[in-house]
Amino acid sequence: MAYPAEKINFETKQEPMRDSRPSSVKLGTVSDDEREVFKANVDGVDYRTVTWQRAIIIFIKTQIAIGVLGIPSSLATLGAVGGGLCVVGFQALNCYTTIVAGNFRNNHPECHTIVDMAGIIWGPIGREFVGVMFTIAFIFCTGSSLIGISTAFNALSDHGACSVVFTFVGMIMTIMFSCIRTWGKMTWPLTIGFISVMAGVLVVVIGVTLNSRPAAAPQTGPYELGFSAIAHPTFVAGITAACAIFVSSCGCPGYIPVIAEMRKPKDFKKSAIIVAILVGSIYLSFSMVIYRWAGVWIASPSLGSAGPLLKKIGYGIALPSLVVSAGIFNHTSAKYVFVRLLRNTEHLQSNSMIHWSTWIGCNAGIGILSFILAEAIPVFNYILSLEAALFFAPMSLLFPAFFWMYDFKHYRNGTVNQKMQYGAHILLALIAAFLCVGGTYGTIVSINDSYKAGKLDKVFSCADNSNTVGVS
Repeated sequence: MAYPAEKINFETKQEPMRDSRPSSVKLGTVSDDEREVFKANVDGVDYRTVTWQRAIIIFIKTQIAIGVLGIPSSLATLGAVGGGLCVVGFQALNCYTTIVAGNFRNNHPECHTIVDMAGIIWGPIGREFVGVMFTIAFIFCTGSSLIGISTAFNALSDHGACSVVFTFVGMIMTIMFSCIRTWGKMTWPLTIGFISVMAGVLVVVIGVTLNSRPAAAPQTGPYELGFSAIAHPTFVAGITAACAIFVSSCGCPGYIPVIAEMRKPKDFKKSAIIVAILVGSIYLSFSMVIYRWAGVWIASPSLGSAGPLLKKIGYGIALPSLVVSAGIFNHTSAKYVFVRLLRNTEHLQSNSMIHWSTWIGCNAGIGILSFILAEAIPVFNYILSLEAALFFAPMSLLFPAFFWMYDFKHYRNGTVNQKMQYGAHILLALIAAFLCVGGTYGTIVSINDSYKAGKLDKVFSCADNSNTVGVS
């Protein structure tokens, strides 16, 4: 049986006493069951149903969502070598910090999200600050996915309606999907979403290699492909592109809530490592092929790079994935708010009216805010870069560095090897700070310059965002 243990007091940062009794496993649950947010085998909603195999599906769809659509255009800025190193480097770095954060979470199983983990080391003020950051971050993610959905509808219908209408329809579809209550029950839709985005991108990858020249390039006369192994971007352009690649591999903040619903949370490492290898390989191969054949004429999202017909085919196949991706992000932020409101009450895992009304209300509220954001910053890559710099650099790199230093604070005065490990995590925190400050500056400057040059649509614009109208 699982022995009860006292929950952490987030107001005082007082941690519960460690239970030295041996672990027992029953139906995949662990001895820390009483400290977990969601209890297993309850009379109501059983959230603890995710196996490590199902976690692979959830993790891989969380990552291969909108990132795979934005990386090729970043390569056009950074070049093949610089962009490739960013893909591999950020994937490896984010895999490591995910494991660090997951270990910290399992050491403190009363934590549902990275917000609770921040509360352990920084107290109630830190918890509230990170809570706001976490919520806004996933609103940004949902918003960027809504832009992808509206782009798909515009491409499929030849801009048959106002883009705002398409974004609104995408919001409704997103809210409906995100209202599925448990990660375990989302596995099959996520599998379909993964297959659809892979098939859609594969259509574009094959399509660009069959064209004599990129679809967006001049179709007659000489033209410059713009492919380069080593590019020389400005700081603003380079850091904006690097942030777009970085956010595509950030799994840490989204993985932690899934770990909280796993039968055996300690099994998350197997899932995280497998996904990191698969996702890194997919990102590198697909984006390099598209960049090699499309050069600087890459569309963003990249599904529009192979010409009008293949663009429609690609978006038609990938549309389910775009809705699923938006639903994942909306679900993540909505569940944080939901747990925050009903934690330690009988309604958290019951089927009561309060449970359902709170859950649906959280999903609808987050969805509406995401819709507003998508119309306020209606450019795909800029949303990716801004959310990477402002939110995911701290949550995926900076905070895990502090989590590690909190659990291994004695390394600071330990052996030479331990001091080197401690110093490496200080360096990790500095890298995160650079991405946060530099990336935010670069993205804001890029957005401002694009608005001045008239390259961006106005807020709540009905204009075609798929570059379909007028293209034959």
